[in-house]
Amino acid sequence: MSVSPTSASASAGEILELVRSGRATTRRDVQEQTGLSRSTLALRMSQLIAAGFVRESGQAAASTGRPARILSFDEARQLVLSVDIGATHANLALLDAGSQVIMKAQAEIDISLPPEVTFRGLARKLTELIQRSGRPLAEVVGVGVGIPAPVRFSSQRPNYPPLMPAWHDFPIADALGAHLGIPVFVDNDANLMGLGEARQRYPDAPSLLFVKVGTGIGAGIILHGQPERGIAGGAGDIGHIRVNDSPDAHRCTCGAYGCLATEASGGSIARTLREEGRDVASAAEVSRLVAGGDPRAVALTERAGRMLGDVLATSVALLNPSVLVIGGIMAGQSSVLVDAVRDRVFERTVPLATRELFIATSALGTDAAIHGATHMVIDQTFSARAVDARLQAGRPENAGAIA
Repeated sequence: MSVSPTSASASAGEILELVRSGRATTRRDVQEQTGLSRSTLALRMSQLIAAGFVRESGQAAASTGRPARILSFDEARQLVLSVDIGATHANLALLDAGSQVIMKAQAEIDISLPPEVTFRGLARKLTELIQRSGRPLAEVVGVGVGIPAPVRFSSQRPNYPPLMPAWHDFPIADALGAHLGIPVFVDNDANLMGLGEARQRYPDAPSLLFVKVGTGIGAGIILHGQPERGIAGGAGDIGHIRVNDSPDAHRCTCGAYGCLATEASGGSIARTLREEGRDVASAAEVSRLVAGGDPRAVALTERAGRMLGDVLATSVALLNPSVLVIGGIMAGQSSVLVDAVRDRVFERTVPLATRELFIATSALGTDAAIHGATHMVIDQTFSARAVDARLQAGRPENAGAIA
């Protein structure tokens, strides 16, 4: 979470960022860090409390004088709808601002259909979810959506997605927001998975690299708690790095041959098994075979892990992250893939880059993206700029500005 610089003219939004980040837990903390007068601070705090953004409770220990009341962001009153879209289904969830899951659901989808159809159906499912929860729609501050595609974050639109070309430049936020009447924020699913892991499991890690291995392969780069998206949403798109120049290389959805995703993903292993006469339709089925000890599936997964490890060795050397997390369906049921990746990364990278590197399987599993989507929405809707705009307009509801 980014905390804006503060001064004697600190706004209510900047004060909220101090409270949300934990840098200020009492009014005295805020006053010491901002230099605000007591009267100005009282005005700012009354705005935040009246809007339901901050609450005061309990008492902080004090060596002298009157005990101070503890300030905290009122997480329970701010709800987020999160959507993690895959090729055949979407995971839906209602969470509070503290990323506590209130209710979950699934929706069957088909990303080969026009996106208008997909989001019309998802809007119905999300409406049903909030109705079943018994919580009012007015408490939902935003919707976070993760998609398996590059996203140009400034426009909130997919940017030439290989798996779903019909979605290019589709206004997801506008389309879903029109159905629900709530601001919508969109990002690549691997970015959100990485953000979820970083905030929920590794909050003190200065840098985290998340790699999703399922039907395809993608990565999310989290630096100082925030996704690094690149200028066009292409940061972390390692699935389209070419790793096989041989004549038998398979063609990728991007149009090239021998991409990492066509050689080392769960989808590619399923394809190989089918070519060998096995009835294996998906990465999920491959994962189950590996967990059950199927020799051929295990061998192909180990090979995939070594190929992925070769690419990640370069990534580790370039980024020198503190944490490397492997997630997705291929990492969920056994350690075969992760063990092969770990061996290759340590074999191919100098000790300086790996001495303090922690490599792990995703702790959040299939929930990683919905947690990341929640943090994305809260970061956007409760940035200093967005909060100040809402308070200035006299509206406690979300303005939906991209921070």
